[in-house]
Amino acid sequence: MLHPLPITPAARALASTITPPGSKSLSNRAFLAAALADAESRLAGLLDCEDTRLMGQALKTLGLKLELDWERGQASVTGGGGQFPNQTAQLYCGNSGTTIRFLAAALAAAGGQYELDGNSRMRQRPIADLLDALGQLGSPAHPLLGTNCPPIAIDSAGWPGGSVTVRGDKSSQFLSGLLMAAPLARSPVTIQVAGPLVSLPYVEMTCQVMSHFGVRVDSLPGQVFVVQPQTYRSTHYQIEPDASAASYFFGAAAICGGTVMVPGLGSHSLQGDIRFVELLAQMGCEVEFTPECTTVTGPARRGIACTMTDISDTVQTLAAVALFVEGPTSIRGVAHIRHKESDRIGDLARELRRVGATVEEFADGLQITPGPLRPTVFQTYEDHRMAMSLALVGLKQPGISIAQPDCVSKTYPRYFDDLCRITVGS
Repeated sequence: MLHPLPITPAARALASTITPPGSKSLSNRAFLAAALADAESRLAGLLDCEDTRLMGQALKTLGLKLELDWERGQASVTGGGGQFPNQTAQLYCGNSGTTIRFLAAALAAAGGQYELDGNSRMRQRPIADLLDALGQLGSPAHPLLGTNCPPIAIDSAGWPGGSVTVRGDKSSQFLSGLLMAAPLARSPVTIQVAGPLVSLPYVEMTCQVMSHFGVRVDSLPGQVFVVQPQTYRSTHYQIEPDASAASYFFGAAAICGGTVMVPGLGSHSLQGDIRFVELLAQMGCEVEFTPECTTVTGPARRGIACTMTDISDTVQTLAAVALFVEGPTSIRGVAHIRHKESDRIGDLARELRRVGATVEEFADGLQITPGPLRPTVFQTYEDHRMAMSLALVGLKQPGISIAQPDCVSKTYPRYFDDLCRITVGS
């Protein structure tokens, strides 16, 4: 375990251009679509991180042929045409929600006997809603420890098709997993979402990736999705920079002042998290959108009240910015993030109080009132987003260190190098 990492305050206002690595969400969706395709697909811009390596290793364990060049972000995946060569396997998914949830659905739809497990935090993350949905589609699946969390066992003869209802209030990844697996069924699958659906942009992203691989999803009124039996078609897929990762650099501009430009991530982005910059605009930043890039000029000046249900991966970034503006910032509609890599409401509130903010915690969010800040060592709870967002506080407040800094390897192993590059001496 590394010692806490001290954060060096920015020397002056920023004037930087940065291209974050490829989107983790797009990378793992494209990985699975390529694995289900009818021939060889090529992926470019693939993110090299713990989550994507876990997905890649799982696909290899399932018997698929992959050629990976992590340094260049390139992969060749020879799909199994909707089948996996190894129909019995034990898969380790670490703390990667996309890996375990997407694979659980795909393996159930394809058929076979599988066990999927993860690390200690994954064993605390609920998966019962997905397992219930798999059962409705004729694929018995159950938690091996009786906790409604992984590890899980799947024993399936494939999906005959039919109708299924799944809750959407804990994670959109359950629905995304079902959608990506549904084309493998022997007859149409109709998916009804019960209750509110969190993180809708990620579901839209899923449908767009499927479309690129030749698969259509019909969306009907009332949160109903219909998928016909179809074949994923091999293709070349270019993965755009990660919008969630870009939020940290936009947040740096909002905190330090100056300008940060992210090329390759513009108004046509598939990722909903690009809308984070709209909140920075409400806080007083200048935002410029073009189809080719996004530019933010800070500083942010005022607190806001916002609902972040659809862009919840950027809650911690906005919280860091909220420490440096006038007035309180209220974030609501994100109860589901308590079940992420950490309790991203309760744990975040604890750390913001540690640095001097006044925080009122709600079941579905929190209100942050800036106060005189003080040096501290932020705890990260082995949550990559906690580490990356709270590091931004140290760009302006001296004496900030980040415990367990290596947890950023989950999605952005070179994050601290890139953060230093845009701030030190800029």
